[in-house]
Amino acid sequence: MKRLIFTIFSCLTLVASAQTLEECQDAAARNYPLIAQHDLIARTTDLTVANIQKGWLPQLSATAQATYQSAVTAWPDEMKGLMQQMGVDMKGLAKDQYRVGLDLQQTVFDGGAISAQKQVAREQGAVQQAQLDVNLYQVRQRVNEMYFGLLLLDDQISLNNDLQEQLAASEKKLTSMVKHGTAAQCDLNNVKAERLNVVQQMTTLESQRRVLMAMLGTFCGIEVKQVSKPAAVDAVVGNNRPELRLIDSQLRLADAQDRALKAALLPRLGVFTQGFYGYPGYDMFKDMMGREWSWNGMVGARLTWNIGALYTHHNDKAKVQLQRETAQNQREVFLFNNRLEQMQQNEAIDRYRRLMAQDQEIITLREQVRKAAESKLSHGIIDVNDLLRDINSENAARVQQSIHEIEMLKQMYDLKYTTNN
Repeated sequence: MKRLIFTIFSCLTLVASAQTLEECQDAAARNYPLIAQHDLIARTTDLTVANIQKGWLPQLSATAQATYQSAVTAWPDEMKGLMQQMGVDMKGLAKDQYRVGLDLQQTVFDGGAISAQKQVAREQGAVQQAQLDVNLYQVRQRVNEMYFGLLLLDDQISLNNDLQEQLAASEKKLTSMVKHGTAAQCDLNNVKAERLNVVQQMTTLESQRRVLMAMLGTFCGIEVKQVSKPAAVDAVVGNNRPELRLIDSQLRLADAQDRALKAALLPRLGVFTQGFYGYPGYDMFKDMMGREWSWNGMVGARLTWNIGALYTHHNDKAKVQLQRETAQNQREVFLFNNRLEQMQQNEAIDRYRRLMAQDQEIITLREQVRKAAESKLSHGIIDVNDLLRDINSENAARVQQSIHEIEMLKQMYDLKYTTNN
């Protein structure tokens, strides 16, 4: 009774601590090193947008200049002589000239260029995030492979235990028959050797399970002690794969680049102020009379229109259109291949369902044959080799049923992965 209670408690503990497929996939996505790039891309995009936004801030530049000119503005000799007769010394401008100044410019209207550049930067960040999602989504397939591999090993280990119990029971029965002289020692040795062979198979299965369990745990970043068999799922119509979202983001980027090209054709309006300290200044007459440094400044508005953007506008728009068409073509190729993959997976699911419809009947028949063989053995009318063959045939039928069930579940969840539904 105590042993039964302990067994029930152990089973309940394993069920309670078992990781589901969804939990393993979520943990693997969080644990995979590539996930850190989500934050890096977001921060890079924010910094890029912030830098572009600073285009609205006043642009201040400082200059320092010293020149020596071969000729300068001067009074005509007649005018200079007349002024000297009047007692005015007209030195004229010096050929060495100096200035230290500041230039402040403020954009008032940019034709939407800054706004378009910010949108392009955001869409570029969205494309990088979408590409990262595509790479991370592939982690789910790797988790599927390891998870269902563990489920298959668990079933095979369970069936191996059952087979050992059957062989041990036959071995015990033959031991008694040998003592009573109704069976030969070679028959007992044959069954014992077969049981030890099954024990060796268990050693291999347990080793494979430990390795796969460790790999899954490392991949997910959690301690995986037990996995639970997921429920069967039905196919869902539609497709929500991250590859399609990546293509959508590429198309939005192309639209943003189109708007940026249009904004580049519009004129810019800005205001400015300039000031400098040096010689000569704006008062040319005064500077020709004396050669002293002075403060000078001006304010104004400036309208600029860079028509050079027209030279490449047509080709730039054609390049953006080619990017758009390439993205559309990638969508068509992906959906075509994805539909083929879904067809294969749906057919595989149907095939395993058809196989499983006969699995239980085969097991029932093999079990009846095995029990009849055990009965004949008790009466000494069957060879031990025939009994072993019937026991192995029943076990093989149970293994096939397990394989069909696990493979069908795997195909169902592979189909769910294929459509991301």
